[in-house]
Amino acid sequence: MKKLLLILALCLTCPLIAKTAEPKKTNILFLIGEREYFTEKSLNDFYQKDLKPLGYTATFIKAKSDEGPDRNNFPGLIKAMQNTDILFVSARRRAPKKEQLNAIRNFLDSGKPLLGIRTTSHAFSLRGKPTPEGCAVWDDFDAVVLGGNYNGHFNDDPFDIVTGPAKDHPILKGVDLKHSARLYRSAPLKAGTSTLLISVAKKDQPSEPLAWTHHYGKNQAKVFYTSLGIVEDFRNPSFRKLLTNALAWASQP
Repeated sequence: MKKLLLILALCLTCPLIAKTAEPKKTNILFLIGEREYFTEKSLNDFYQKDLKPLGYTATFIKAKSDEGPDRNNFPGLIKAMQNTDILFVSARRRAPKKEQLNAIRNFLDSGKPLLGIRTTSHAFSLRGKPTPEGCAVWDDFDAVVLGGNYNGHFNDDPFDIVTGPAKDHPILKGVDLKHSARLYRSAPLKAGTSTLLISVAKKDQPSEPLAWTHHYGKNQAKVFYTSLGIVEDFRNPSFRKLLTNALAWASQP
C-alpha cells in the first residue's frame, strides 16, 4: 500500500507526467450599439470566420434596443468586463447607464486595450441632447481616448486608400486596402497618434486619416481606431486582416 501511494505521489509531481497548463485565451468583448452599418452581423461573422480559428474567445453585448430609453442600456456589460482582455466598440451616440460607462472608464484606466471602428468616434456623445436620467455621456471620448477629431462626413462617394506615415507598423503587415466609401472628417489627429492609413485627396475631399493607433491614460492603454467599417469593408479580406492584426497588436504586453 505504501509503495502504491509513493508511485501516485511521484506521478503527480513529475514534470514529465503532470498535465501542462493551457495558455490563457484572449477574450474580446464586442460592444455594439448602432444600426446604420449592421455591425452586429458583420462583427459576429468576422469573429466566427477569422478570430475563433485563431483561439480568441468572445462575448457580444448589444444595446437592448435601437429606439427609446433602452437604446442606452447594455445588459450584462459590467459582469462581462470582469473577464475581458480587449474591448471592441461599434456604437453610435449612446449614453450608457452610469455604472456601465464607469466600467468602461475603469477598464481603460487600468491600461487594457480598446479597438473601435466607424461610429465609435461618436459612440458616447449625444450631440448636445439631454442625457437621460441614470445615464452618462463621454463627449471627449474621441479626442481623449481615440486621439481623433470626428467632425462629420463627406458624401457617400468612393475614395482611394494609401498607407500613412506609420507605414511599417505591424498592424499593416499583409494589408492591401485600396478603396472604400463614405469618408469621415477626422483631421487633425491629436499629438501622439500614429497614422496607418489615409485617403487620397480629391478635388472636393482633402486627405483624411482612416486608421491610427493611440495610447490613453497614465497606464498607456493601447488604442486602435479606424473610420472604415461599412458593410462593403467587411467583405474585403484585407480589411478583416487589418482588424486581426490590430487585435494581435493590442493583445501584446
